[in-house]
Amino acid sequence: MKKEISSRKEVYELVTTFYGKVRKDELLGPIFNRHINDWGGHFEKLTDFWETNLFFVRKFKGSPMHKHILVDKDENYAINEHHFGAWLNLWFQTVDELFIGEKANIAKNRARNMGTFFHIGIFNARPDKNSEIE
Repeated sequence: MKKEISSRKEVYELVTTFYGKVRKDELLGPIFNRHINDWGGHFEKLTDFWETNLFFVRKFKGSPMHKHILVDKDENYAINEHHFGAWLNLWFQTVDELFIGEKANIAKNRARNMGTFFHIGIFNARPDKNSEIE
């Protein structure tokens, strides 16, 4: 039975269910599994992140953009729109399977905005290939 996202408990359920799918995904799984060694700690940090975004509590501390830029570099600048699309599709699927209501819709809208923000940020942080031609 679907429920509303009303507390950290539901946010944690969303995060762990979602990343369970990500870890098994053909496109995303290898990248995430290469770069995350402590999944339990990562779930707590991501729950803080989403709890902060959904309930405006000040729990999350960190620099997710910087981490994503480093992963892209470690992946030889191969992260692209397909990765973000797959991530977003799995997020929407997980939210829709488990939850209803305003916070569920906010979670989907914020994920869409963050995906765009991270994609642009990663692309803009890449070395300028044209400057090597000189």
